[in-house]
Amino acid sequence: MILYNIALSGNCHKVRLMLAFLGLDYQLYDLDLGSSEQLSDDYLKLNTFGQAPVLDDDGIIIRDSQAILVYLAKKYADRGFWPDDPADLAQVISWLSTAANEIQNGPTRIRAHYKFGRAIDFKQVTETTDKVLKIIDMHLTGKVWLVGDQMSIADIAMYPYLALAHEGHVDITPYLNITAWLTRFESLPNYVSMPGITQTS
Repeated sequence: MILYNIALSGNCHKVRLMLAFLGLDYQLYDLDLGSSEQLSDDYLKLNTFGQAPVLDDDGIIIRDSQAILVYLAKKYADRGFWPDDPADLAQVISWLSTAANEIQNGPTRIRAHYKFGRAIDFKQVTETTDKVLKIIDMHLTGKVWLVGDQMSIADIAMYPYLALAHEGHVDITPYLNITAWLTRFESLPNYVSMPGITQTS
């Protein structure tokens, strides 16, 4: 199993977390961004979008972090990363969509602006960030995890860019339910961190 990786990517970190929680052995291949390896002919054969992560599981090629989480949960998990209950499953998928939409267009983009100098519509990104943080914090009221009574791929998908929000000059501390959730997540067995994450636990 090979994970094509970018060390500072929260999306890649989602997959590293899942592989760690599952205890799976894999080879980490760090893409050379300096030479634009992600746009090379060889890499574009793996992912025509030229993005990471990509997982090669013995010739099965999966792109997109959310898709990889689903694949690993379905193939390798023996506990509730991917719930059987239809209602819980629908909720998990809704949070995967939130990670790919509101989180990507809010906290992820504002971090990319401050950390990598990428141009953004600052007003729109800030409003999206504020809105999604309020929604998540309200949702977590009285809850331990985003869906059901145990951690799932919903939590894994949402975690990295919330934990990295401070790199976008976003203050998470007023959101007490989110900060408590971050602490619980970081206390899980086999948790792994990444550059930029200052653990709350």
